[in-house]
Amino acid sequence: MGNNEYVVQMQGITKVYPNGVAANQGVDFHVKRGEIHALMGENGAGKSTLMKMLFGLEQPTEGEIIVNGEVVSLTSPTVAISKGIGMVHQHFMLVPSLTVAENMVLGMEPKKGVFIDYKKAVQITEEYAKKYNLHVDPNAKIIDIPVGMKQKVEILKALVRGAKILILDEPTAVLTTQETAELFKELVSLKEQGYTIIFISHKLKEIKQITDRLTIMRGGKSMGVYETAGITEQDISRLMVGRDVILTVEKEKAQPTDVVLKVRDLEYTDSWNRKMLDKLSFSVRKGEILGIAGVEGNGQRELVEMLFHLNTPDAGSVTVNGKNILGMPQRKIRELGVSLIPEDRMVYGIAASGTIEENMISDRFDKKKFNKGMLFNMNAIHKESNELIADYKVLCKSYKQEIGMLSGGNIQKVVVAREFSSDPKLIIADQPTRGIDVGATEFIRKKLVELSREGAAVLLVSADLNEVMELSDSLVVFYNGNIAAYFEDTSVLNDEIMGEYMLGLKRQSDEEIRRVCHE
Repeated sequence: MGNNEYVVQMQGITKVYPNGVAANQGVDFHVKRGEIHALMGENGAGKSTLMKMLFGLEQPTEGEIIVNGEVVSLTSPTVAISKGIGMVHQHFMLVPSLTVAENMVLGMEPKKGVFIDYKKAVQITEEYAKKYNLHVDPNAKIIDIPVGMKQKVEILKALVRGAKILILDEPTAVLTTQETAELFKELVSLKEQGYTIIFISHKLKEIKQITDRLTIMRGGKSMGVYETAGITEQDISRLMVGRDVILTVEKEKAQPTDVVLKVRDLEYTDSWNRKMLDKLSFSVRKGEILGIAGVEGNGQRELVEMLFHLNTPDAGSVTVNGKNILGMPQRKIRELGVSLIPEDRMVYGIAASGTIEENMISDRFDKKKFNKGMLFNMNAIHKESNELIADYKVLCKSYKQEIGMLSGGNIQKVVVAREFSSDPKLIIADQPTRGIDVGATEFIRKKLVELSREGAAVLLVSADLNEVMELSDSLVVFYNGNIAAYFEDTSVLNDEIMGEYMLGLKRQSDEEIRRVCHE
């Protein structure tokens, strides 16, 4: 029998996958009733796996789970929900074409005969929104609402289904400072009403701000439980990574020279008829990192798609060192010295069933040194792969390992190794450290700075405010597909200033913004 003070007790949890990887080894995880409890750790530390077991998405190999004092067998999310457990995933599980109310009752629709009773769905939505102070518009389509509201819909959806224990996976990854502050108010209010919240996150400041206790994981094991008030950010970092992490990036002042990437009057309207790029103009110079900050959905993704021929703009021009790249095949864009770290590494960055080696050199198979007449020079290929694995500290058995078997951080290192080692003139880094661990993050950030100081032009797109402010030499803020502000010097910036421009509360004059074109 469990202890009544604890609403969740996971004891001696071990999870071994069929490929022999042990994601969790003898983990104990105890959550008190009515607390906000952080689950912290680098990616690949086993946090998500542990929570998937609590939500019935996966089953433990060993160990037991006690909810409200009874040993439970959580064979599916439906069982978990019946025990009062709800989970809000990092990638929202909402149907974009339906309204908020329709999503709210999905799978449990109040019926009038065979039809959904839409009025009833709206009524339920309004009732819960009011009760929990999570304001949403029941009749809005998901596609039209901001990210912050989508998050609230997900939380309400769990509450409507009777959740008393909420698992939130990286809930602030896509929110602005202001939206995060609002979410935190709402979470505290839920806690005061007796709900229990498990908060998975990498963000040390937030954890310090909102949680009561925290459990830190490293390498599939628990590093212990701590009272949040009694532990410093540095200590948390050290327990997560096993060493002191420099939370700031050391870099010399940039000495930018010639313009490498020149974007002028770029326009794009998407299939929903939303203007995603609105006469966008800027330049990136050799030797500098230009950061793009902004709430997601303000044109950042569309811009990257246009720059790498994943899509075509309606108007405007893009040149790299004077050559027009619009409509140019990706192979040719690469030949001009453009490298891309894509936002979605699993879709655009790798072939998941390929080996590490195949992924490392997929952009250079045709180089002379890898070919002997009609045949590949396999020795040269193996040598190159082994050097990159060593240089980029990829943790793997060998270059023959299937890349999909690695942790997120190690997959990202393979992508980065390939993109950084091709002597790039322009690096487009789109969310280069999203969802990866502190150690890999620090490593990738250092490499970006190094390459820029060796003369590469770097365009950094990141929803991580800390990252974009730390790494960028100059910075633009995107709002509604255009530039709301340009800062030549990032040292003057803080979260408050950034938030005002990111949420469209402020905009610089056209004069100030034009300076980013360096004409």
